[in-house]
Amino acid sequence: MGSSDKQQKLDARYLRMARIWAENSYCQRRQVGALVVKDKMIISDGYNGTPSGFENVCEDDNNVTKPYVLHAEANAITKLARSNNNSDGATIYITASPCIECAKLIIQSGIKRVVYGEKYRLTDGIDLLKRAGIEVVYMDVNSNTET
Repeated sequence: MGSSDKQQKLDARYLRMARIWAENSYCQRRQVGALVVKDKMIISDGYNGTPSGFENVCEDDNNVTKPYVLHAEANAITKLARSNNNSDGATIYITASPCIECAKLIIQSGIKRVVYGEKYRLTDGIDLLKRAGIEVVYMDVNSNTET
C-alpha cells in the first residue's frame, strides 16, 4: 500500500469522524463538522452553532439561519486560540466546502490542507484557498474516493 493510499484512508476516516462530530450541532437546516489534525493528532474540533452563552437555536421563526451562527471551521479555528496548539501546517477536515469567510480564517491560521466532503454551489471559498496555495481535496464520503 503506497503512502497516497494510506493518506486517502486516513482522510476518509477523519472526514467520517467530522461527520459524526457534526451531529453535536443544534442547527436544523444543516449540520456541519470540522476537525483540525496535525501530526496525526486531532488538535481542534468544531461544529456549526451559536456563540458560547447563546441559546442553542440556529434558525429564526422563518427557518433562516441567524446571522451570528458560527460555521464549524470558525469554531474549530477560534478554539485553537484558547489552547496551546497551533495549526501551522495542519489539515482541516470539513463535512462541507468552506465559504469565503472561513477560507480567509483557514489561510490566516496556517492550515496547509483542506479535505471536504460536500460541494456547495458557491466555489469562492475553494477558489480562494487554491489561490493561497493550500491543497484542497474533495472526497465523496459515501464512495471514499478523492477527486
